[in-house]
Formats: sequence, C-alpha cells, structure tokens
Amino acid sequence: MRVFLAALVIASVAGPAFAQTPSIPKYGELEGKKPHEIAAEKEAERAYQKSLGRIPEQKGSSDPWGTMRSDSPPKAIAKEPPAKRAKADGAPK
Repeated sequence: MRVFLAALVIASVAGPAFAQTPSIPKYGELEGKKPHEIAAEKEAERAYQKSLGRIPEQKGSSDPWGTMRSDSPPKAIAKEPPAKRAKADGAPK
C-alpha cells in the first residue's frame, strides 16, 4: 500500500513538471518568423518611429515648484564654538 501511495505522489508531482517542458519541434516546423510576420514588425516599428516624431517638444520646465526653489545652494549657518567648561575639581592635568 505504501509503495502504491508513493508512486501516486511521485506521479502527481511529475505531471505538472512534465507539462512545463518546451515542445520539441516536429519535422517541417520552422523556428524562424515568416516573411509576412517580419514585414508586419517592420511596419509596426516604422509607425512607432513616426508617432514619436509627432510628439511636440516641451516648451520649458513642467516643475510646479520651480519658482519656489532657488538655484543657489543654501547658506551655511555659522555655529558658535561651545564654551570650554571648567573642570569640577579645579586641578589641571
């Protein structure tokens, strides 16, 4: 019974794995594209390039916060050096 159950589990796992393997081309099947497919791709590429040429150029920045920011870097704030503390015991080392 255990052998039958083990074989059933292995078969159920192997089935989906076997279905994922690529098919083997049969005799007479071509791997390349057909001439009409190649022509259709070239036409699609030409149409794409033509549509890119019809996009108007931008006439400036589209940054809505551009006027709020300055072009110069922020000014550095000078910090005062901290005052030296006197030692509590008063004896220098």
